[in-house]
Amino acid sequence: MSKGSAGPVPGRNVAFMLWDTAARSGDRVAMVERDWSIGYRELCGRAGAIAREVVARGVEPGDRVVVLLERGADAAAAYFGILAAGGVVVMLNETLRPRQIEYVLEHSGAKLLLTSQALLSRQHRPLETGAAVVLAEEIAREAAFEPLERGGSELAQLTYTSGSTGLPKGVMASHANVWAAIETVAGYLGIRPDDRIASLLPFSSVYGANQLLCAVLRGAVLVLERSPVPNQIVSGLREAGVTVLAGVPPLWMQLLNAPAFQEAPIASLRILQNAGGHLAPAAVRRLRELQPQADLYLQYGMTEVFRTTYLPPEETDRRPDSMGKPMPGVEVLVLREDLTPCEPGEVGELVHCGPTVTLGYWNDPERTARTYRPHPFDPSAGTVVFSGDMVRRDEEGFLYFVGRRDRMIKTLGYRVGPDEVLDVLYASGEISEGVITTEPDPQRGEAIVAYVVLKEGGALDRLQKFCRAEMPRYMQPTRIEV
Repeated sequence: MSKGSAGPVPGRNVAFMLWDTAARSGDRVAMVERDWSIGYRELCGRAGAIAREVVARGVEPGDRVVVLLERGADAAAAYFGILAAGGVVVMLNETLRPRQIEYVLEHSGAKLLLTSQALLSRQHRPLETGAAVVLAEEIAREAAFEPLERGGSELAQLTYTSGSTGLPKGVMASHANVWAAIETVAGYLGIRPDDRIASLLPFSSVYGANQLLCAVLRGAVLVLERSPVPNQIVSGLREAGVTVLAGVPPLWMQLLNAPAFQEAPIASLRILQNAGGHLAPAAVRRLRELQPQADLYLQYGMTEVFRTTYLPPEETDRRPDSMGKPMPGVEVLVLREDLTPCEPGEVGELVHCGPTVTLGYWNDPERTARTYRPHPFDPSAGTVVFSGDMVRRDEEGFLYFVGRRDRMIKTLGYRVGPDEVLDVLYASGEISEGVITTEPDPQRGEAIVAYVVLKEGGALDRLQKFCRAEMPRYMQPTRIEV
């Protein structure tokens, strides 16, 4: 029995999440992929072997270890094993190429790169790095290891995320940040030990890792799905009896256009989640039509705060365009440029407060100072994150995404959010995909241009007519390209 067996304690080493579940759940299945599975006891033993190996390689508490492995048992074990050893884990997307991998290795000052020969062989050239390279297949399958104690404020992970400009930035999350985010999300979703949670998103993103961590926290099964073909994804979900499915808007749009998703509900599904971007109300309504048996959670977050708001499923049909209200234990502010609070209906910047606010950007004090600032009304409340997202709040406190501060379109004297325009295009029923951009215009300032993919049977003339009827002139695209 691990020292953390009394139950999860926010602020302790996140590795105890796996060790405690393994002590509690033993040989229950932890991860499954078609005809392959691994139990919690075995997964914990694999994490222990990785922990022993990185310690033997000289990793000390606080050292960074980069993980480049395919999404699966070894990647999950590496995440927990590195934390168990006291290291800071840096998960990378397995599709990255040498240039991006080398940047993260150098920028993070990583001591080790944990990878596989298969992934190294896919690269078009050898990696150039001063970090030691350790192959997962050369590490013992299982070993006993007791996770090191780590304080809640100590660094647990770096998540590299691309910004609107410049090179990727490493977001620093503490052990307490991870505990707070996962316990809260698993709580409001109602994740249970009998759930089968689909994993379609990379562990290198906080949203993709969320499915792994929620499963481990509750002792549920993580179902790996790798197919890039929507119909095959749906078949895999049905066969596996998946109960929880998380997606991002591009994935939902692919599934909504897949015949296998349209033909009948996936009977086992009880929870659908969207995050990682704004999902158009027309797509929300279509999801509800096709999977009426499942509760749909519309969620909002960013890497710097994990997750902040969600829309309860009972509100989805009434307000499909809302990002909801703050999740338990979290505060959000909607502020004007002078840092005064916005009135209901007024557009302002969303500011995040609470235990999921991360520690800042690795080795980037200037960018950290711009985004992470003292609470504007209560300095004792700690640091807050200025998101750059423009939102409005209605009289009942529900939030609505308008657009990114750096992507707001200034046209004919108005400020327009690209997603506002795109929502109308989707609502026309004429398109399957679309993107909004702009071009300089001497009369308008910026002219709105839409690039769209018409649905089968969709028509450009009907789309243009719909736009004229449903949007004021300043919001209408001056040109729609098919």
